[in-house]
Amino acid sequence: MKNTFLIRLSLAGTLLLSATACEKDLLDQSNPNLPLTELSWKTSDDAVKGSVACYAGLQGLGMYRRWLNFAFDLRDDTGFSQSPWGELADFTHFIQVNYDFEVSNNIWRDHYRTIFRCNQVIDRVPTIQGMDAGLQKRIVAEAKFLRALSYFNLVSLYGKVPLALQYSTGLNQSFPQGTEAQVWDQIISDLQAAQTDLPATYPATDAGRATKGAATTLLGKAYMQNKRWADAQTQFAQVINSNLYRVEGVPYTSNFRHTTENNPESIFEVQFSDEKKGGNDSGGGPDATSSQGGQRSQFWGVPGFGFNDGEVRPWVVREFLREPAANGQRDPRLAATVFYNRLDQTQFASSLPVDADTLAYGTGFLTRYGKDARNRARVYWRKYQTDYYRTFEDFDSPINQRVLRYADVLLLHAEALNEQGQTAAAIPFINQVRERSGLAPLTASFTRESLRMQLMHERITELTGEGVRWFDLQRWGLLDNQTSVDQLKARDPDFNTFRVDRSRLLPLPQSEVDLNKLTQNDNW
Repeated sequence: MKNTFLIRLSLAGTLLLSATACEKDLLDQSNPNLPLTELSWKTSDDAVKGSVACYAGLQGLGMYRRWLNFAFDLRDDTGFSQSPWGELADFTHFIQVNYDFEVSNNIWRDHYRTIFRCNQVIDRVPTIQGMDAGLQKRIVAEAKFLRALSYFNLVSLYGKVPLALQYSTGLNQSFPQGTEAQVWDQIISDLQAAQTDLPATYPATDAGRATKGAATTLLGKAYMQNKRWADAQTQFAQVINSNLYRVEGVPYTSNFRHTTENNPESIFEVQFSDEKKGGNDSGGGPDATSSQGGQRSQFWGVPGFGFNDGEVRPWVVREFLREPAANGQRDPRLAATVFYNRLDQTQFASSLPVDADTLAYGTGFLTRYGKDARNRARVYWRKYQTDYYRTFEDFDSPINQRVLRYADVLLLHAEALNEQGQTAAAIPFINQVRERSGLAPLTASFTRESLRMQLMHERITELTGEGVRWFDLQRWGLLDNQTSVDQLKARDPDFNTFRVDRSRLLPLPQSEVDLNKLTQNDNW
């Protein structure tokens, strides 16, 4: 189903690489192979291709193909890096000497590249004459959703970022630097506009496009980050009451496998495929269009199968072991989330039975790593790895990245209710998530504060490694004062180098500061 949509990704990029017309003399000729702006944006087919090119931006190295995983999952307190590339490891340790460091530069570049494409669609598609009005509005709404998603990531990582909201071909044009509040206001505005014109569902050939549920979910998450609990609850209630999504009957592991993508729990996911192999840096530049595969599994693969640039802090395993499933066994989400030594009584002392899943790429964990004391004590990512169907990793994983899924909506809805003092009403939504994985339902014996703590536990066991923990830490204020940072430090030594006065945000790329006269983030 996703292949039809993905094929369009590889065909659409050139539409947005436009040039201005020039005088037709012998020394100044237009490139006949390059579409001109004046010759494009004439038909509904142009609009559809432009829309697909916006989605293609999500596959950039600085977006969901590679580096966002490092910026979110390895900079929170669940993941870390021991990469031999010291500058990369330092990036996850809140140390960045070079503000133009490749990883941060790629994140900035690819998000703004996507925003540029979205701006072009928003500007040009409404000018197409004779186009079906419903399709026209939908394509603009999709672009507004993708622009909002891009700014959601940017404001969470960089804070005060330029608000580029108009399409421009001016090479020297700069855009005003927004405050964090202004960027959030723009995100909310784009999503409110997108909601109106996005459909609830698509035919299978268009699986992967943004829906009304995706815009509504992201809008709810934007309200959550700004602690607008009632507004967030209203959005999540719309998603829940749509009856389009469910966790019941959807196996937990189906959210991280290429064979069960765009399933009933999925709200929005970035489409990846391994049908076109592109190698290491494919997707990094405007001409690198051969690959549409994800690269997280290669970079975080266990020793011998990947670079192992990303690992899991052992406290995450202990969090899973705090309570058994209803059948007395270990929480099945643990084995789906990490590879680890289930017999390690030093780090993971537990009275729970040892779960039967001990394989790491077809071989028992201890058989593979038992002779190496260092490796057998480490915890590795399993979520989004391809070990369930092959015994190798490469730069082209076919597994879609689930950006928005229904379990997150249920837990956030419960959090929004609890923050408004509706603690008892929140518990049934948490229980939907727990019961799907075989855990006993929570009872009604919670206070507002104790349910806050329980929700922190629930979000770790359900969502670890899915790029949401950094948003949680920001929303809960755990990055804002030294007392909270010391708590994070106790389970993640990387926070020893976290500075409350600056580390919540990355430094803006210095080249952008110099070129566009931006104000650098505080204390960088």
